[in-house]
Amino acid sequence: MSTVLSQPHFIFGLRKGVKNNLCFVDEQTVVFPSGNSCVIHNTVKRWQRFIPGLEGSLGLRALALSPNQRYLAVSEKAEEASITVFDLHQEHGMKKKVLTAGDFLVQEFLCMAFSPDSKYLIGQSGAPEWLLIFWSWEKNKVLATVKTTNSNNPISQVSHFSPHNNMQVCVSGKGVFKLFRYSEGNLKQNSIAKVESINILCHTWVSEGRVIAGTDTGRLLVSESGDVRREIKMSSEPGQDSTQLARNAFGSLHRNLEVRRIKAGNVTEGVAKCCVTAILSYSKGFVCSSGPGTVSLFEQIELDVYRKSREIQVNVPCQEIDTICMSPAEETLAVSTDRGQLYSINLSSAEMKREQLHFDFLSQPFHSDSITGLSICIRKPFMATSSLDCSVRIWNYEMKEVELYKEFQQEAFSVALHPTGLFVLVGFSDKLRLMNLFINDISTFKEFELPGCRECAFSHGGHRFAAVDGSVIHIYSFTSFENILNLNGHFGKVRNVEWSFDDSRLVSCGTDGAVYEWNTHTGKLECETVLQGCSYSGATFSWDYKTVLAVGSDLILREIQDCQVLREVPADVVAHTALAVSQSGRVVFTGTSGGTVRAVKYPLPDQKEWITQQAHCGPVTKMVITYDDQFLLTASEDGCLLISKIIDEKGQSLRSNRQIVHTEEILVTKADLEERAHNLLELKMHLKELHMENEYQLRLKEMNYKEELQQVSNKFMEEIKSLKRTQQVLSAEIERCEEETQQNSLTMEHKKYDDLLQKQKEMQEEYETRLTHAEQDRIQSLAEVTQIYEAELQEEAGRRIREYEETIRQAAEEEHQKIDTMKDKYEKKLQSEKEAFTRLKGNSGNMTQKIRSLQRQIDDHLDDMISMKKERQTLTGFIRTLETDIGVLKRQVSRYRKTNQEKVSEDLHSMNQDLHKLKVILEFKLKDMKKQIRPQQEDINKKAERIEKVRERAQKILDWLQFLRLTTSFVQVQDLTTLLERVRSDLQVCVSLIQDPRKLKDNILMIYSRYASGTESVRADCRVLVRCMLLTGSVRLDDPARDKLMFFFSRQRGSLQLMRVCAPNVVNWR
Repeated sequence: MSTVLSQPHFIFGLRKGVKNNLCFVDEQTVVFPSGNSCVIHNTVKRWQRFIPGLEGSLGLRALALSPNQRYLAVSEKAEEASITVFDLHQEHGMKKKVLTAGDFLVQEFLCMAFSPDSKYLIGQSGAPEWLLIFWSWEKNKVLATVKTTNSNNPISQVSHFSPHNNMQVCVSGKGVFKLFRYSEGNLKQNSIAKVESINILCHTWVSEGRVIAGTDTGRLLVSESGDVRREIKMSSEPGQDSTQLARNAFGSLHRNLEVRRIKAGNVTEGVAKCCVTAILSYSKGFVCSSGPGTVSLFEQIELDVYRKSREIQVNVPCQEIDTICMSPAEETLAVSTDRGQLYSINLSSAEMKREQLHFDFLSQPFHSDSITGLSICIRKPFMATSSLDCSVRIWNYEMKEVELYKEFQQEAFSVALHPTGLFVLVGFSDKLRLMNLFINDISTFKEFELPGCRECAFSHGGHRFAAVDGSVIHIYSFTSFENILNLNGHFGKVRNVEWSFDDSRLVSCGTDGAVYEWNTHTGKLECETVLQGCSYSGATFSWDYKTVLAVGSDLILREIQDCQVLREVPADVVAHTALAVSQSGRVVFTGTSGGTVRAVKYPLPDQKEWITQQAHCGPVTKMVITYDDQFLLTASEDGCLLISKIIDEKGQSLRSNRQIVHTEEILVTKADLEERAHNLLELKMHLKELHMENEYQLRLKEMNYKEELQQVSNKFMEEIKSLKRTQQVLSAEIERCEEETQQNSLTMEHKKYDDLLQKQKEMQEEYETRLTHAEQDRIQSLAEVTQIYEAELQEEAGRRIREYEETIRQAAEEEHQKIDTMKDKYEKKLQSEKEAFTRLKGNSGNMTQKIRSLQRQIDDHLDDMISMKKERQTLTGFIRTLETDIGVLKRQVSRYRKTNQEKVSEDLHSMNQDLHKLKVILEFKLKDMKKQIRPQQEDINKKAERIEKVRERAQKILDWLQFLRLTTSFVQVQDLTTLLERVRSDLQVCVSLIQDPRKLKDNILMIYSRYASGTESVRADCRVLVRCMLLTGSVRLDDPARDKLMFFFSRQRGSLQLMRVCAPNVVNWR
């Protein structure tokens, strides 16, 4: 069977917390981080290319694009941080170089920048080193390092100097604004600005010696040669009233901003209302953020004067601008926000608009928080998602766009899409809501009192749906909305539910370590598998719906069939959080807590065999495979939604046995239709009016054109007449001139011919002379040029040979360094392996001792089992004796029934007399017994002491039984305890019926049929249990009951054996 894997195809979402997380590659293509990759996205054709992150990294930290838009630098956090440079002109972003900090141990690079010629790269590391490292990245060589700040003043941005200087950089941060120049192998600080109390968030170069910086108080500071000297104020000049401001605004669209000098000691004055989080320079001036969701464009009108030309706002204003970038031709402006959204605007078209400008979405509106639910339908290429950002979105995975989205007041925990794609079920924090999907809205039409529903799912037929309320699964009818069934069984929260294909079964799993399979018609539990200590996060049916696959916190992928674990994929260091099975049954996909997606072959292997895809930067919360096996959809806590293609090892899509037909029906309300019909009617009337007005205007224009045409035609006719008269005069003049020229033409032509012959002869002689001189000059110049080029070629060859030798030498040095590094690395690894081997060797000795001690315990348990078997044999003999006694009792009862009726009357008469005599005797004995009470009381005290000793012995036996239960747990302790309780209750019933022989006989027959009709092992268990009960005193007999029981058993065979076997040490039966 060929290998099946997933390949990233398209992703919705932006990874937050990455510095400079949006860059333009060309006019139609941008690059931004999403999931665990960098995405190259074409905004027109809607295709994406993925540059995956490094395995083992702790996440992306910063991006930097070279000025020539060819190279992309990606910084990733790790134990040893690195910067990877990719060539974007290659098809898959070929990796060019991996840069490290050399001998310094750095965990992350916070920001980076390329030089103007794209040959050098600067990077700023994080705490506690705060190193500024200067690379010649093509040679993978660290040119210089310098410490820029301390942990109290973190760095926010680093950038290169003007395009005319590769050697000077600027670093800014909290209380930091420094210029460094690379010279003689070192980065030297040029100047120190007094900005200790200013938190500079961003800066940009606007000219060769001028830097504009933005602060957290909304100020724009202008630096000249490293000294902060000016401030650009965002407000108008003080002293102007509203009328004057209105006049200024009406007279000019641009507002001049005051530029004032700032003394070195007064740079902290004046606090604005907002912070400048991003700034970018361009040919006309610069662009910066000027508040939440607002971007301002400044144009340079003079050398030191800038004016705010326009303000552009985001539709959702409560967002901070993270990054600003501009296309190479400066036609498109794009921004990213702290809520994970991308916006853009066309500047060329915006310049023609006078109203307030707003950004549009660059691609699609993304989720800004963790995605909690994911669902698909069979009739439309739709997928629904819910998120903690209080929004529900409907996506089209074929068109790669958002069909519908709506934001609510409550957080959405779960979502389920109806198979028709016309309804959606959403679990909010307060209620479960069933909603209609209209053409442009999501509307609620039914609510269920299920607060905080974390999981819900429609059946494949769409006629029912399941919703989870804590540990209970409610099943509702989609047509009547009645609660049909309540599935109770879980002791913890239910994490996942899924229907079978025929909707007859439902599988669920929860935090209590249970995987249950329910019958959805009867509500009964058909199969259960419980694993204590494991919290299951996902469970699903296999492709043929015969087995169940489940993943949980114990890191193991299990396949369960008939309440037994059929197969297990061994554990790994990363936990599984979600899973999905392909419709073809060839592969199982699992999502992990590290954000990776694993493709595991099916049937499941016995070893750790899977293919890993770097998908997300957070735990995978949900994953679904489309019904045609073409796409794998995964959602994560990082707020990204990834569409991956399912392909085989040849790169071809899987062939599905199902033929999926997508429909195009939509839901529209009657009010919408009426409104649209009304609007259409108004538009038709308006169109008719426009048509009539246009016809009227056309008739007016036609009349005007006719008048103008008549005037022009009259004017042209007069001109034609005058031209005809002029033509007649000229014709007469031409005829006269022709007659005069004919007479002189022959003489003149002959003279011209003679002159031309003379000129030809002179020119031929001159040309021959010039050709001779030119040939001599050519030969001489050719020789000189040949000598010059031969000398230049020799010099060029020597120079190239020297460069080649220098390149070989540098390559050899780099290889020697790599070899030394690898040698040290593998030596350390070998040493650690040796230490691990020694440690394992010691552990193996300890394990051997533990195995021996366990073997001795097993031998002791076997001896105990042998003794218990012997006791079972004894009880078997006792049960056989009871069987014989029961037969004798049956015969006696039959004889008693025959003779009882004949002697009733005689016995009653004789009994009367005997009772009278007995009364006299009893009165006498009563007097005698009163005299004997005192010695009997003493005998009772002695027996009480004896009973106390027996109870102590019984307690010891109970302790022994408890130890026996703990050490022999593999001998079905639970069944034995249950059997003990049953026998105890049956014997207590028999004791209560000791005065009624008939009922006592029936109960004994019942005990016999229940415990003695089975195998020899059951009988032995009964004997052991009866003896243990009587030994422990769990069934106690008082003296009168004991006497009656003794009298009854004395009439039966084997009674003495019964007394001696059951309780030889409890009661004296003599």
